[in-house]
Amino acid sequence: MTLYVVRRAALLVVSLFAASVLIFLVLRLLPGDVAQTIGGIKATPAQVAAVRHDLGLDRPLVAQYGSWIEGVVTGDFGRSALDGTSVSGQLAEKFAVTGPLAAGAVVLALAFAVPLGILAAVRRESRLGSAVNALGQLGIALPTLWVGLLLVVVLAVQVRWLPAQGFPVDGWHEPGQALRSLVLPWLTLALSEGAVLLRFVRSAVLDVLHQDWLRTARAKGHTRTGALVRHGLRNAAVPVVSVLGLQIAALIAGAVVVEQVFVLPGIGQMLITDVGNRDLDKVQGEVLLLTGAVLVVGFLVDLAHRLIDPRLRSAV
Repeated sequence: MTLYVVRRAALLVVSLFAASVLIFLVLRLLPGDVAQTIGGIKATPAQVAAVRHDLGLDRPLVAQYGSWIEGVVTGDFGRSALDGTSVSGQLAEKFAVTGPLAAGAVVLALAFAVPLGILAAVRRESRLGSAVNALGQLGIALPTLWVGLLLVVVLAVQVRWLPAQGFPVDGWHEPGQALRSLVLPWLTLALSEGAVLLRFVRSAVLDVLHQDWLRTARAKGHTRTGALVRHGLRNAAVPVVSVLGLQIAALIAGAVVVEQVFVLPGIGQMLITDVGNRDLDKVQGEVLLLTGAVLVVGFLVDLAHRLIDPRLRSAV
């Protein structure tokens, strides 16, 4: 198990390095010039060239990448070309919004998807099970953006229980207000991603219910619920964990849209603004951070598989 963890950790580092190279090169292919943006529309070619020299953009790409990745390794993502602020500091500030947004949505999605998925499988022939299954299908069909707007209309505009948009200026120094600001975004992401997870939980539990070893457990005196809890859920968790990893990755990407809808000052909103300004140092730091989060999720999913299924621990 230890050797496997070391090998997977090494693969994670290699994947992050490959992602950083790809991100750096792809961003250089985008149209536009940050030096022209800084110089303004009336800047002469000589003035633009001077700005490019000051920013180090006239150096070879290998040298530019080397300087950037050396800073990333030490936690320094560079400085914004437009205002000179620390990219690392801004990423930390924005991640204080995006991190809780994604984590809260995952917890909320699991809180309703797992029990409802199990219920839909165990009571599949009843009206209740059919209704839960239909709700899951409806949740998959509805676009995330539409769900968010519907929640705003109902919970913010009509009943006025929650704020429609925004985040406290003082951030988490006002925890109560900050939490209230995230409730609607949490619900928006959790309902969309949780509906997909619900369907996979139902399928995994249905597969377990038809296994011979579960029928044997029932023949020994266990109730269907008892046999499922004692023997079945752990086996059903293996495919569900795989899907959960994919859903978390999709949720991180979906957070970019949700932050725009609810005007949350997270990484997604900053990324869209910086792409428009072609602030490459900030954009490559933001994309690398999001990519790294997805890769780390995949790494944790692999470890979870090993912990859940003893058969995988002896595999190479």
